[in-house]
Amino acid sequence: MKKLILASVMAMTGFGLVYTPALRAQDSDTIQIKDPAEFNAYQNASSQSDLQAKAAALEGFLQAYPQSVVKKTVLDMLIDTYQGLNNPDKTVSAAGRLLEIDQNNMKAIFISVYVKKSQGAKNNDVQALDDAAALATRGLSAPKPASMSEDDWKKLTSGAYPVFHSALAADYIVSKKDVKSAIKEYRTELMLYTPEQTTKGAGLWDTLQLAEAYTKPDGKDLIQAVWFYARAWNFATPLKAQINGKLEFYYKRYHGDLNGLDDIKAQAAQTVFPAGTFTISAAATPAEIAHKALIETPDLSKLALGDSEFILAVGTKEDADKVWAVLKDKTSPAPGIVIEAPVALKVVADGAKKSEAIVALEKQVDLPPSTDAKELAAFLNANGVKEDVAKLALGDDTKKITIEPVVAVIKVAVSDDAKAAKTADFIVKLKTPISVKEAPAAGFVYGIPPATTLVGVYDTYSQVAATPNTVQSAQIILRDGEIIAAQKAPAKAAAPAHKPAAAHKAH
Repeated sequence: MKKLILASVMAMTGFGLVYTPALRAQDSDTIQIKDPAEFNAYQNASSQSDLQAKAAALEGFLQAYPQSVVKKTVLDMLIDTYQGLNNPDKTVSAAGRLLEIDQNNMKAIFISVYVKKSQGAKNNDVQALDDAAALATRGLSAPKPASMSEDDWKKLTSGAYPVFHSALAADYIVSKKDVKSAIKEYRTELMLYTPEQTTKGAGLWDTLQLAEAYTKPDGKDLIQAVWFYARAWNFATPLKAQINGKLEFYYKRYHGDLNGLDDIKAQAAQTVFPAGTFTISAAATPAEIAHKALIETPDLSKLALGDSEFILAVGTKEDADKVWAVLKDKTSPAPGIVIEAPVALKVVADGAKKSEAIVALEKQVDLPPSTDAKELAAFLNANGVKEDVAKLALGDDTKKITIEPVVAVIKVAVSDDAKAAKTADFIVKLKTPISVKEAPAAGFVYGIPPATTLVGVYDTYSQVAATPNTVQSAQIILRDGEIIAAQKAPAKAAAPAHKPAAAHKAH
């Protein structure tokens, strides 16, 4: 019988990990292996210098001695070995087996969280992120092993806890869609790093992720977003141009111009978090900008389409009504991206009184195969827009109903905000419905002549309030819509034939 004094140091290497704290094996008690054969097998496996051979020998030992007193130690070595082989899947497998017999083993928790969070973020794998978050929660509440000193525990957790909070933040963002909780976790993580650690690796990356989170509707705070973009811009050299584009965009959106941004960049280089007094003066409100555009254009008929729609969307009712008074009943193009061309029904009902109407559908459904008038009438009553169905003289005397799918409305995103949100701000009711085959596909782009153009007559408008995911906008309805086909460029006239100069006559 011999005594084995077990100690292991895990250095985080491989897997492309940027931040690599060292974690020490938690079990440092004296352990005795009483069976000589088991002892020899352990010695043989643990002393292998070739990593592939060592992994195979350690796995073989676990199969031969599944209840060995050194099982935890062997699994600990197996984690290191698979890590040295740059095999994250088998590393996590070994860590998982260690957690089955030692559920609070910080080394196994840490490596599992790090790898699962990395894989989940890379592949947008919700389950991997959920698993990483669950283990991170366990790690944050795991007690200090009795055999570990306070100093060693502090060193261990100072490396592990930021990673745990990062995993929780990623899970909140991707899986749970809880931006506010993600922001809280990212801030907690950055507080646990030294300022130097936030200038590179995971600390720098999550500084950028925090900036991104502050731009999302559920957690929007553009002052904080600008600060953390500026902080990341100072140190993320390979991404400097991309970060600067976002930084300038959000700063200008909030402030109105770029004045003062260089000073914020300089401040953010000095400290991770902004001072409590840090603020950015806000730009004029959209309504104020709309009013300024209106009063600076005495002849409102000369307002550009984009400016007119902007005033209709965000202006005061007084300003919007002034613009609408000029537009109402005027013909206009609706240049933009087709969002939807919903199928409607051209219905003719024959009975004591013949009636015809275009019936919009409450939702897109297949037509019934039946030609029975009563069944078709029931279908229309169940699926058609009530006010459209009411235009038909449907009754017990209706003997025949014919239905033809058509497109009577085309919904288009014209403004930049509508295009970004993929929502329609112009609804064009066609003067004459078109066949489904003629209908534009979603994504088709209407322009202005000579391109294919969608035109209509301004009929009504309404302001649509902002939501957590959209800005305030206008919904404009045009009637008597028409599609004007693209105009072919006129053929170039043939170059005139070259005529020789007249010959001089002899005198």
